[in-house]
Amino acid sequence: MAVSKAQQKAVAKYMKNNYDELKVRISKGKKAELQEHAAMGGESLNGFVNRAIDETVERDGKAAEHGD
Repeated sequence: MAVSKAQQKAVAKYMKNNYDELKVRISKGKKAELQEHAAMGGESLNGFVNRAIDETVERDGKAAEHGD
């Protein structure tokens, strides 16, 4: 089923208004390894990266609070 130009435009507008983009560079071959790891946990690569960031920030924040 083809996606209409209007639908493409609506999705692009939604993405622009609701998300920031961050480009991450990794070593050649690492992407496939990370995709496989994410899939094993039932996640997308994007979901895995976001969870990893959130968990690290939370952990680092707790460490900073305790003077660690």
